Amino acid sequence: MGLVIPLGDAGETGIEGLVALVAADMERVNQTILSRAASDVSMIPEVANHLISSGGKRLRPMLTLATAGLCGYQGTGHVKLAASVEFMHTATLLHDDVVDESDMRRGKLAARMLWGNEASVLVGDFLLGQAFKMMVEVGSLPSLDVLSSAAVVIAEGEVMQLSAAKDTQTSEDDYLAVIRAKTAALFGAAAEVGPILAQRPKAEIAACRGYGLNLGIAFQLIDDALDYGGTAAKLGKNIGDDFREGKITFRSFSPSGAARRASGTSGAAPSKRARSRTMILRRRSPPCANIARWRIRSNAPAIMAPWPATRLSFSPPRPGNSR
Repeated sequence: MGLVIPLGDAGETGIEGLVALVAADMERVNQTILSRAASDVSMIPEVANHLISSGGKRLRPMLTLATAGLCGYQGTGHVKLAASVEFMHTATLLHDDVVDESDMRRGKLAARMLWGNEASVLVGDFLLGQAFKMMVEVGSLPSLDVLSSAAVVIAEGEVMQLSAAKDTQTSEDDYLAVIRAKTAALFGAAAEVGPILAQRPKAEIAACRGYGLNLGIAFQLIDDALDYGGTAAKLGKNIGDDFREGKITFRSFSPSGAARRASGTSGAAPSKRARSRTMILRRRSPPCANIARWRIRSNAPAIMAPWPATRLSFSPPRPGNSR
């Protein structure tokens, strides 16, 4: 993490090409999301649609659609699996806002502020149930295995993060383990089920999963950096929430500490008070955006080897209201 890596032009076009590529299928996914959020219990669609209709790039379900297309899938199951992925993500947001006591989500009041914590948790549970119901309807046991395993890992990641809260001795490796679990796991699973549906070889399945995992890590690195340097209007949530909640993110690690560990030299560790003060006062964050781009670029050749003529080169999106 202490290396300086030349990255060239950072002005990539983002995900516009991906959005255009999956536009037709994404319309079907959105219709499925709306229909499956319906219920005779009126509060359920009210709470669900409050978050579903508030924006978001739908990046995770787009990965499912894109990898299914990349692998030549000709069926319709990818639409339901993509909707399942989005429901899983939406459920985690409803639950996270309760755990984190967040007031805002995607530029609007969090659902818990309008309907209460209990309703947010229970509607999240409803969406998870609908997600797994759609997975079963698709009839792909391997896909169900991948997505259900991701649900377990996501929960483990959130508990890991809770356990590490306010622990200033948390290492970079610990932090990366958390974001692999709580964020990258769903990105990886979303990208993996496409080639699984298409019954592609293990190498192609692993390649898509690897792409999704690295994109998810890059996404979370940038999201954590923007919690310190972004704006509430663009992010759709309050700036500084991570610090107030005691979450240890990449922004929390001092460059001198990282350099000391990288060089293997010893030295007295700073006190918790000193490290906390450093977190507050340091004006320049680590180059999270550059590290994120490096993860994508350095891993891309090996990950995309099964498709030498394919270019999946969009840069990690700025999270903004996409969560």
